[in-house]
Amino acid sequence: MSRAEQRERTRRTLVAESRRLFAAKGYAAVGLAEIVRESGVTKGALYHHFEGKTALFRAVLEEVQQEVAARVVAAAEAAEDPWERLKAGCAAFVEASADPEVQRVMLLDGPAVLGWNEWRAIDEATSAAHLSEALTALVADGTIPPQPVAPLTRLLSGAMNEAALWLAQSTGQATEQFTGQSSGQSRGPSDLADTLAALSRLLEALKTT
Repeated sequence: MSRAEQRERTRRTLVAESRRLFAAKGYAAVGLAEIVRESGVTKGALYHHFEGKTALFRAVLEEVQQEVAARVVAAAEAAEDPWERLKAGCAAFVEASADPEVQRVMLLDGPAVLGWNEWRAIDEATSAAHLSEALTALVADGTIPPQPVAPLTRLLSGAMNEAALWLAQSTGQATEQFTGQSSGQSRGPSDLADTLAALSRLLEALKTT
C-alpha cells in the first residue's frame, strides 16, 4: 500500500469511527482521545487530516448529507414523471431523516456544532439543491403555477426538516440525548406514515388546478 493510500485509509477510518461515536453519543459526549483510541491511530495522525473535532464532525456531516441526497436522487429517478419524481424524492428525504443516525448528526448536532449558516450551506449544496431543481422543472412545465422557486424551496425544505425533528422523538432517545430531558412522547411507524401522507397532501396542493 502506498503512502497516499495509507493516508486515505486513515482518513476514512477516522470519519467512520467518529460517525459511529457521534451518532451513538452525540458530539458533546465524544472526546478526541476516544476517537483516536477507537480508530487505532495517533493523535498526530488525526491532526494531520483534521484541525480538530469540529472539522472531523464537518466531514461526518457532509458524508451523511451526501448519502441522504443520494437516496433522494435514487428514489426520484425511479419515478415515471417529474411530478412523481418530486413526491418520491421528498418522501425519501423524510424517510431517510427518520434514521436515528441521520437525525443525530444532520438535524440535532449539525446546526448546534457548526452554526446555522454553515449548516445551511451544506444543506443547500445537497438535498435543497435537488429540491430546487425539481421545483424549477415543474414550474417550467406548468405543473406548478408560475412563482419564485427560491422561497418555495426553503418553505418545503423547512417543513420537511421540522417533520424529521418531530419524528426524532420516535423513541425519545434522540431528544433526551440532545437536551438532557425526556420528551415524554413516543413516535412510531404510524407517525412516519402519517407524516408521509400529510407531505403528499401538502405537495398536491401546489399543483395547478
